[in-house]
Amino acid sequence: MIPDKSPLGQSSGWIGQQLNRPECVLAHESGLLLMPNWSGNGGISLIDSLGATRHLTSRHPFPLRPNGIALEDGGTVLLAHLGDTDGGIYRLHADGEVDPVVTTVEGQPMPPANFVVKDSSGRIWITVSTRLTPRAADYRASANTGFIAVAEPGASDARIVADGLAYTNECVIDEVRGHVWVNETFGRKLTRFDLHDTGPVSLDAAQLVCRFDSGTYPDGLALDEEGYLWITSIVSNRIIRASPAGEMQLMFEDSDEAHLLWTEEAYRNDALGREHLDKACGQVMKNISNLAFGGSSRQHIYVGNLLGDSIPWFETGFTGAALPHWNVNLGKLADI
Repeated sequence: MIPDKSPLGQSSGWIGQQLNRPECVLAHESGLLLMPNWSGNGGISLIDSLGATRHLTSRHPFPLRPNGIALEDGGTVLLAHLGDTDGGIYRLHADGEVDPVVTTVEGQPMPPANFVVKDSSGRIWITVSTRLTPRAADYRASANTGFIAVAEPGASDARIVADGLAYTNECVIDEVRGHVWVNETFGRKLTRFDLHDTGPVSLDAAQLVCRFDSGTYPDGLALDEEGYLWITSIVSNRIIRASPAGEMQLMFEDSDEAHLLWTEEAYRNDALGREHLDKACGQVMKNISNLAFGGSSRQHIYVGNLLGDSIPWFETGFTGAALPHWNVNLGKLADI
């Protein structure tokens, strides 16, 4: 259903063409949108302010499967490689060349990487959802093998700063307020850590902020200027806005009751699998997974999704936080 009185209403439109698994969307002040692309050898797709779509394909020796991406100053893009059995963070240049950046965690090969973000000090934050293979083996309420790791500038090895998480997904580094927020998808919760930036960066013990109910599987996470968190849920195509204290408001939903019941039964019986996630059962949405604030005033919401070939967007009265990538120099990326 799409609630008649949903605060976001219907989407304002769709943008982009021939996208392939645009799971994570980033917005730049120039109007440029960036998202992963799983076509061919992998890479990114770019949508300019006029809506034109271009694709930048990796020249890496083996296919990369970028899940999360991070835009760096100078126009390079970090890719979180979500391989079947291997992970790593790779840097994609505007000419398609690729460099390995962070490939190990505490000396061990990195498992498939879910998300990557860079803070204002140049540290790379990485989430790994699970250590299990295949990943679907951890689509469970009991999941506890996910973690958050940090790589210092120039380091190729990351250090775990939070472990034992229930399928770690997107995270937000709120440097203004001193918090790290993260979605634990199959634990169905939003978790906060207090951030300490004296010496090696560290996190305090996990604090539960929101416990989500039936049909909500928190995936994407964004921050607005008021310090509220915006959560996207796969399967149910929900967008939820949560206060720092954990008060929640449903902003949008486009779900199918029969699909939710089928998925819930599988979740309760520890039988959830790819077949439950690889269907787009909303009226219009294609399994939304992420959102980014963009537009000239950061009051447009662009919604990443797992199964669509374009990006839905909303006009809102909410303003997104200006994260470090918002106004970086795009370098040669601006000419693609």
